[in-house]
Amino acid sequence: MAEGGGSDSLLFLTDEQLKKGIEAMFFAYRGFTADPDRILENYAYGRAHHRAIHFINRSPETTVNNLLSILGVTKQSLNRVLRRLIDDGLVESRVGKRDKRERHLVLTPKGAALEAELSEAQRIRMRAAFRTVGPDAVAGFRQVLEAMMDTDMRHHFSLLKDSE
Repeated sequence: MAEGGGSDSLLFLTDEQLKKGIEAMFFAYRGFTADPDRILENYAYGRAHHRAIHFINRSPETTVNNLLSILGVTKQSLNRVLRRLIDDGLVESRVGKRDKRERHLVLTPKGAALEAELSEAQRIRMRAAFRTVGPDAVAGFRQVLEAMMDTDMRHHFSLLKDSE
């Protein structure tokens, strides 16, 4: 068995250590979403709008069905969000070139500007945290997050990573 912080010692995490990890995730998520939430308030949008804008930006021309799969929401819920973003001029819905039944989503310049503002707020927070903890901790953090993902979400994530 490894001494100190070796990987073997991770097999024996106590319930209290796991609770602290869960709580850290809750509080980190609050911080991570606080800045974008303040920006979204100016538009009367919520986190669902933010997630849609983010993933449309990451995968331009994505289909509504692909976005449904990534976000894991109901079609009705996504349609409500998309309708608002389209009506407000942030997203365009285009008919598929190969399959006319498909709808492909792209951000308009106005949508891209909002996405950039939201992402910059989160990048500032993450950059500061990553600089504080260093590259080894950052790599470990990514490994933990990826290990927590369900298989289908890990697949979606790997597709996004490949487009970096």
